[in-house]
Amino acid sequence: MTISGLGPHGERAAPPERVTLLPEDRAAAKARGFRVAVVLHTLQSDWAHQQLSGMVGTFGDCGTAVTHVIDCAFSPRAQVQALEELLAQKPDAVISLPVANEEVALAHARLADAGIKLVLLDNAPTGLLPGRHYGTLVSADNFGLGILAAEGLSAHLPQGAKVGLLGYAADFFATNERELAFTKWMRANRPDLSIHQDGFARIDDAADKTSALLAAHPDLAGLFVVWDTPALKAAEILHRLSLETPIATVDLGEEVAIGLAQGGPFAVIAAQQPFLQGVAAAQTTILTLLGHLTPAWIALPGISVTRDTVVESYQRIWRRPAPQSVLQAVGLIP
Repeated sequence: MTISGLGPHGERAAPPERVTLLPEDRAAAKARGFRVAVVLHTLQSDWAHQQLSGMVGTFGDCGTAVTHVIDCAFSPRAQVQALEELLAQKPDAVISLPVANEEVALAHARLADAGIKLVLLDNAPTGLLPGRHYGTLVSADNFGLGILAAEGLSAHLPQGAKVGLLGYAADFFATNERELAFTKWMRANRPDLSIHQDGFARIDDAADKTSALLAAHPDLAGLFVVWDTPALKAAEILHRLSLETPIATVDLGEEVAIGLAQGGPFAVIAAQQPFLQGVAAAQTTILTLLGHLTPAWIALPGISVTRDTVVESYQRIWRRPAPQSVLQAVGLIP
């Protein structure tokens, strides 16, 4: 396993095999009948559905009830309110993807004070420390995802070209890492390129921000968008303007997989493995509840997906056959 980045406190990554459950762990969990709540940034993404599927299935194997699945709609205020309500419900553990840093830190810290175990996904709020406030952070190698996106997009960029970077206008560890890695790789390996960056605060803003980037730099030769849902908004703008600007993004959602298979505008996808990340998060939670020590940061490597590898990558990541439209686009079925 090759992991390029470090955790939020400079940790080296541990592989998911470190939290594999033994039969006696599953038996002990079933005997305890744990209750777990899941608090996500959004439920409106393929990534979230896959991650949740990995978690819920693993908890089912362990006799653990998922009592709450909360969609925070990217709102720090909604997340704080959800966590405060969970304090009264007293689940045994909470798995949370913090949508901000300072704004949600205290609400997460209160879980530990109340004796509720906390496992984090992708982001650690300001001041929260492993072993004190939370057990483990589980994520993809987001720095590595940024590198994969840069490497893949570079092959489509001519000498001296301009490239756009559409980032997330929030202090969020996962996307910060992707943007940093993309820029760092390009500057080291493609110093001939100039990078022009803008950011969206809400997914619905991604289309307008794409339009603004293109208005300021109509000769953009490529675009990196930090994950697939806003990348689809950017693709709509390119289509409307009849532009064939190649896009690199993160996460192999179904729509971007279809776009990649059809030959544009998506040129490369740096894919996470959200189902396996969900499994790792659930396994970590069970071990934490059973009193076992777990690593501070568990990370899974990304997968570089091109049109040539989209079918095998889809099967590997989604754990199901690729859509008929993907299979038809790459010529595997008539």
